[in-house]
Amino acid sequence: METQSEFFFCSGAATEVLKVGSFQLSGEKVLLLLIPGNPGVVGFYESFMRTLHGLLGTPVWAVSHAGHCAPPDSMDLVEDGAAAARQDVFGLDGQIRHKLAFIQDRVPRGTRLVLVGHSIGCYMILEMMRRSPELEVLKAVLLFPTIERMAQSPQGKVMTPVLCQLRYLAYLPLFLLSLLPQRVAALLVRLLLRGVPALDPCVLRPVLDMFSGDCAVNSMYLGGQEMRMVQERDNITIQKNLDRLIFYYGATDHWCPVSYFQDMRRDFPHGVIRLCERGIRHAFVLDAGQEVAQMVAAWIGGSLTA
Repeated sequence: METQSEFFFCSGAATEVLKVGSFQLSGEKVLLLLIPGNPGVVGFYESFMRTLHGLLGTPVWAVSHAGHCAPPDSMDLVEDGAAAARQDVFGLDGQIRHKLAFIQDRVPRGTRLVLVGHSIGCYMILEMMRRSPELEVLKAVLLFPTIERMAQSPQGKVMTPVLCQLRYLAYLPLFLLSLLPQRVAALLVRLLLRGVPALDPCVLRPVLDMFSGDCAVNSMYLGGQEMRMVQERDNITIQKNLDRLIFYYGATDHWCPVSYFQDMRRDFPHGVIRLCERGIRHAFVLDAGQEVAQMVAAWIGGSLTA
């Protein structure tokens, strides 16, 4: 199954879009658009996307976060550094505006969307639906959704000091990592991920890309903003779009613990809010991309033919 990767500037920042299925949408009526977690490197989702397209036959695209990619050598990370800084394109609000700009610039008007979000991508999708209610969204699938109280979650309590106060200490080691020969870096990545027994080989290249250049720095910067800004759940937007939303929480997810799932079920008893019964980790792309894609395809298949 052929895939295509494109690099271009969106909101003035280097952006990668990974496409499975139709590379142009001239005659397509529905697009599955993936908004990734953090880091927002689209290559992590290749197996997930291939499986989704194979089961549904619908084009599946994933758009990276601004600056979360390794662009060609001929391409800078931003078109205008001063403008990027003023607009804070690498921050959380900037990333949301970046996704809306991508849809406006790259998706033909009238295309109906199935939005699939992972982790912070779920927060971005809810914000996109709030800010642009005119978007033709058939369904939005929110996987392991970090949409509230991130800093208060078990993982957030550990990572908030790291991302908000100590992230600058990581910049020098990240820079040194980027200087390593590819073979040595690949060996380090395999050692880092040796605890994942069924590791998807598709994720090795994205991990290497993440450490080559500024991608990891931009990821940490975004993470720091997530800890500060993702606090109250947007109940108004959820209620307004409840019939179009599907939530999937992890049973062992330290970013959005089971208590968050229980609160959601209590507050939205008529919503489609599921709890994982398969032991799938928050970073499902590491070893369960195909499995999660099979579930998503089963949930949304009927909406594509309606």
